[in-house]
Amino acid sequence: MVDGDTFWMAGTKIRIADIDTPETHPPRCARERRLGEAATVKMQALLNAGPFKLVPIKRDVDRYGRKLRLVERDGKSLGAELVRHGLARQYGGGKRSPWCGWGRA
Repeated sequence: MVDGDTFWMAGTKIRIADIDTPETHPPRCARERRLGEAATVKMQALLNAGPFKLVPIKRDVDRYGRKLRLVERDGKSLGAELVRHGLARQYGGGKRSPWCGWGRA
């Protein structure tokens, strides 16, 4: 795991395309660090819970060379699970909102 929305698989860096999670390298505030670490732990548990599918989207890679994929199990987005837990936001590209000062601590 790199963070809550990026992980390595078979030597390839995967960016989960439908979510944005708080940054951990480096976080901009203590709240972002706390949420980012929780998002990373939760996503790792979800990935390790059983087989999942990487679903390509229209754009193959991001500007950092990471493969952009939806991550699904039984037709359901694992990213959406993080959103439900308050550890991610839905993301469709473009400018991301800051995590510091957003919502409750």
